[in-house]
Amino acid sequence: MAQVEMPELPEKQKTYAGIPEASFVEDVDTFMALSENDNNSDRVLRKLDEQHGKYKFMELNIFTKRRKLKTQIPDLARSLEMINVLRNQDGDMETQFLLSEQVFVKTSIPPTKTVCLWLGANVMLEYPLDEAEVLLKQNMEAAIVNLKCLEHDQDFLRDQLTTTEVNMARVYNWDLKKRQAAAAKAATTPASS
Repeated sequence: MAQVEMPELPEKQKTYAGIPEASFVEDVDTFMALSENDNNSDRVLRKLDEQHGKYKFMELNIFTKRRKLKTQIPDLARSLEMINVLRNQDGDMETQFLLSEQVFVKTSIPPTKTVCLWLGANVMLEYPLDEAEVLLKQNMEAAIVNLKCLEHDQDFLRDQLTTTEVNMARVYNWDLKKRQAAAAKAATTPASS
């Protein structure tokens, strides 16, 4: 099979799924002084935690899609192999079909020029072998491209999760230092009588 290339990303877009990019907080003091943050570390940590939760949800969705594609690609390959077997068949072919879980039925398949393919949503269509092969190859190429795109997005998402986690730690440490400095200042200031 020919090498399948990934589609180009639109300009200034870093993911295929449009995952928002997490900004790294270089200077925590400046970041916390922004009007939307108002030096309120609890509010900033809640926002970062919410963003982290969204990234985790996206990660779960990507993982589920990848797992589905990783099972779909071998199924498509086996279907393509079966089309070649049917195409090269001389006489009746002895085989077994899975009737239900752990129950097989022996049968013989006469030479055929057509095959039935499941299209999804409980739909099955009969195709000539050549058309079925073309359809399966197109589906295989699309599945491989989708898998590569999902892997790219998953790598990008891992970076965003790490950036968000580092930002959370930096804001937490900033708040801790601020509280320790306030406590030290209160301890050194003489109590008024």
